[in-house]
Amino acid sequence: MNFIKKNWKGLLLCLCIAVPSWYLGHLLPVVGGPVFAILLGMVITLFLKSRDTLQPGITFTSKKILQYAVILLGFGMNLTDILSKGRQSLPIILSTISTSLIIAFVVCRLMKIPSRISTLIGVGSSICGGSAIAATAPVIGADDEEIAQAISVIFLFNVAAALIFPTLGSMLGLSNEGFGLFAGTAINDTSSVTAAATAWDGIHGSNTLDSAAIVKLTRTLAIIPITLVLAFIRTQKEAGQTANHVSLKKIFPYFVLFFLLASVVTTVFSLPASVTGPLKDLSKFFIIMAMAAIGLNTNLVKLVKTGGKPIFMGMCCWIGIALVSLGMQHVLGIW
Repeated sequence: MNFIKKNWKGLLLCLCIAVPSWYLGHLLPVVGGPVFAILLGMVITLFLKSRDTLQPGITFTSKKILQYAVILLGFGMNLTDILSKGRQSLPIILSTISTSLIIAFVVCRLMKIPSRISTLIGVGSSICGGSAIAATAPVIGADDEEIAQAISVIFLFNVAAALIFPTLGSMLGLSNEGFGLFAGTAINDTSSVTAAATAWDGIHGSNTLDSAAIVKLTRTLAIIPITLVLAFIRTQKEAGQTANHVSLKKIFPYFVLFFLLASVVTTVFSLPASVTGPLKDLSKFFIIMAMAAIGLNTNLVKLVKTGGKPIFMGMCCWIGIALVSLGMQHVLGIW
């Protein structure tokens, strides 16, 4: 009862932002609901005179609801299908993830970009956009402004990829199979992968959407090792800074284990789409709610002023991933 009394106003505000954002995301899938939610949240927060009664619910949404979204994401992943259909894409996925993380690390050092925003952009670019950022942020202790900035950067290059890649693939003479791999490995958000693959299918009369989606889901599994490694690194770093032992248990991303458990349940019991579909939709809606809360906690003016370097990093990751994806296809003889 005390939880409801403390949080209901902030939760209701996030819900009121999430509903129209969900609708707008369906109208413009290349933009997506999470981006609309962040933008609406950032605008609305400019007009809030008092946040005292709202802040507890906003904080709960941006932290806990975000983790629940990642857990529910697992119900959309049948590991048997992913392992059987995604095996071919695994070398390309490993190469693109490594490329993005290395580029983010190098640019971070050269341009002195804060490490947390660099990690979020590197992971978001290489794995699965907003979902990867949602999983990584609590592990590395990122604040809401850093999350908003990373999501904004990812969005920018998602839209560019969805618009450019179908034409680029045609110019390069990619096969239907090759474009499915390209879209699934080089575009980081599911909505943009879907938009690009659908555009390709419309041009070529093919059916690459299914293969691109499987490749994208295979990439999503990288959330598990990446978050565990980041949790371990943070533990070691904090232990070194304080000269005390820091327990991994305190920052261990247990919600990622529940994400894996949800995937195992879906696989073992072969849950039908009638069950997993609504859970996947709820996961997406929770992410939109969390992004609304993050927008409400974000200073729009500061975000614009500090956005140049992160955008450059995102562009470097985006170009690097695209080139490596195409290069690996050529090496493997898929092109």
